[in-house]
Amino acid sequence: MESSNQPLPRLRTLTSFLVPHRRTMLLGLLLGLAANAAGLATPMVTKWVLDTLGDGGSMARPIAVLLVLVVVGAAIGLWQWRLLGTLAEQIVLDARTAMVARYFRARVGELQRRPTGELVTRATSDTQLLREASSSIVGLVNAGIALVGTLVLMGVLDLFLLGCTLAAVLVVAAVMGVLMPRIAAAQVAAQEHMGRLGGALEGALRAVRTVKASRAEARVTERIVDDARQVATHSVRAALVTASVWTIAWTGIQLAVIVILGIGAWRAQRDLLEISSLIAFLLYVFQLMGPITELTQNTTALQAGIAAAGRIREVGTMATEPAGPASTSTPRPDTADPEQPVLVFRGVTARYGPDTPPAVRDVDLVIPRRGHTAIVGPSGAGKTTLFSLILRFLEPEHGQLLLDGRPYAAYRPDEVRARLAYVEQETPVVPGTIRDNVRFTHPDATDDEIRAVLRAVRLDEKVDSLPEGLDTPLSSTEVSGGQRQRIALARAMLRTPQVLLLDEATAQLDGLTEAALQECVRQRAAAGAVVTIAHRLSTVLDADRIVVLEDGRIRAEGTHAELLAGDDLYRRLVEALRIAAEEPLAAAR
Repeated sequence: MESSNQPLPRLRTLTSFLVPHRRTMLLGLLLGLAANAAGLATPMVTKWVLDTLGDGGSMARPIAVLLVLVVVGAAIGLWQWRLLGTLAEQIVLDARTAMVARYFRARVGELQRRPTGELVTRATSDTQLLREASSSIVGLVNAGIALVGTLVLMGVLDLFLLGCTLAAVLVVAAVMGVLMPRIAAAQVAAQEHMGRLGGALEGALRAVRTVKASRAEARVTERIVDDARQVATHSVRAALVTASVWTIAWTGIQLAVIVILGIGAWRAQRDLLEISSLIAFLLYVFQLMGPITELTQNTTALQAGIAAAGRIREVGTMATEPAGPASTSTPRPDTADPEQPVLVFRGVTARYGPDTPPAVRDVDLVIPRRGHTAIVGPSGAGKTTLFSLILRFLEPEHGQLLLDGRPYAAYRPDEVRARLAYVEQETPVVPGTIRDNVRFTHPDATDDEIRAVLRAVRLDEKVDSLPEGLDTPLSSTEVSGGQRQRIALARAMLRTPQVLLLDEATAQLDGLTEAALQECVRQRAAAGAVVTIAHRLSTVLDADRIVVLEDGRIRAEGTHAELLAGDDLYRRLVEALRIAAEEPLAAAR
C-alpha cells in the first residue's frame, strides 16, 4: 500500500487510463514533433533571409520557405490540438463509464461506506482532471524534444552563448524541481477535501427539511463552508506554488535574454559572431519560453492528473458482486414444489465488516412459499440485515441461504433478485415519470398492467387527474410524499414476485389507503410469500407468523396472540409501539 503513494506507481496508474489510446497518442506525438520541426527551422530560415539580404541575392526563395513553414506548422498544430482535445474527452468518458459501471456492480456495503457526494465527485471533477493530464504527457515529450532541439541548434550557431543559456536553464530547472512536489501535495489535499465537501453538501441537501425544521441552517452552512475553506486553502497553496514556478521560469528566461543579448552584441562587435547568427540565436532564446512554459504547465497538469487517477483507481478496488453463468439447472418458480419453503436460513451468521460484531448470529428461519411473515424487534436487532441477506446485499460469514431448495451460491445475484420484490422504508423513487417508476423493474410492462397496480394502491384516479397522467415527472410538486410511497409499492406489486419484501412500507399512508394496501398484501400472501419488517398494528395482526429478533438472534416465533401470551419482549414491544389490539392486550395483562 505504501508504494501507491510513490511517484512512479502513481504515474503508472495514470498511464493505465492512456494505454488503450496509445495509437492516437502516438499520432499526436508525431504531429507535435512535426510542428516542432517547423518551429525549429524558422530561425534558421530567418538567418538565411538576412544573409541573402546582406549578399544582395533574391529574397523570393527564402521568404517562400519561411511562409511555407509558418502555414504548415500552423496546420499541423491545429490538427494536433483537435486530435488531443478529442482524445482527452474520450479518456474522461471511458473513466466515467468504468466508474459508473463499477458503482452499480459493487456490493452495497462498499458503496455505503463512502459518502454519496464523494462518489459523485470522483466521477465528475476527478475525471475532469484526466483531460489535462492526458494531453500533458504528449505535451511534456514535445516540449522536451523542442527544448533539446532548440539547444542543439543554438549550439550550431554559437557554443559560448549556448553555455550561458544552459547555465540559466539549469538554475530555473533546479528551482522548479524543488517546488513541483509541493504542487502535487497541495493538489492531492485539495481533491481529498473536495470529495468531503461533496459528501457533506449532498447529505445536507438530502435532509434539508430536517435541517430547516431543526433551525440548523447556520450550523450546517458553517460546517460545509469549513470544508470549502479547506479546499480553498489547499487550492490557494497549489496556486501560490504554481505562481512561484511561473515567475521564476519567466524571470529566468528574461534575465537570460538580457545577458545573452549583451554577450552576443559584445561578440558581434569583435567579429566573433555574425549579426544574422545573433538574431537567429535570440529567436531561439525566445523560443525557449515556449518549451519551458509547456513543461511547467504540463507538469502541473500531470501532478493533478496523477492525484485524480489514484482516487479514480481506488474505485476499481471496490469489491463487486459475484458474477457467473446462468444457473441452467435452476428450477423455475412455477415448477417448484408447493410444499417446499421458498427461503431457508441455516445457521446464518453475518457481519458488515471484519472488525465489526455479527449483525445476526446462528439464524435458522423458514419462509413458507405462501403466507405473510412479519419480523419485529428493537432497533439494531438485525431486521434489515435479514433483508440484506435475502437480497444478497450482504453475504453470510457462516451458514447458508436456500432459495427453492438450492443454495444461494447456485444463483447469480440477479437471478435471486428476479424472484423478489423489495420496497425500502424510505420508498425512494428513481428519476423519471410515474410510468418510468412503476415499470422500473419490468421495462416491458404495458400501460394496462401499470394501471392495474396503480388501482390496487388507490392511485389510479389521482394519476388520471394529472395533466400529464403517467408521464408526470416525479419531481413535480403535484405528487406528494405518500403518493410517491404508493408508486414504489405499485412498482413492487407489478407482476407478482415469488417473495415480496416490505420494510414497513405503509408508514406515510392514511388509514383508508393502508387498509387497501393490507388487502393487496393479503391477496399476495395467498399466492406467494410476503415478508414484512413491521412496526404497526395492522401489519402484525395480518401476519400468519411473527418472528421476534433480539441482538441478532431469533428469540421467538408464533402468532400475535401466542407471542403476547408467551414472550415478554414482544409484550414490551407491543406496549411501547402501541400496536396491540385492545382485547388481546387486556387478556395478556
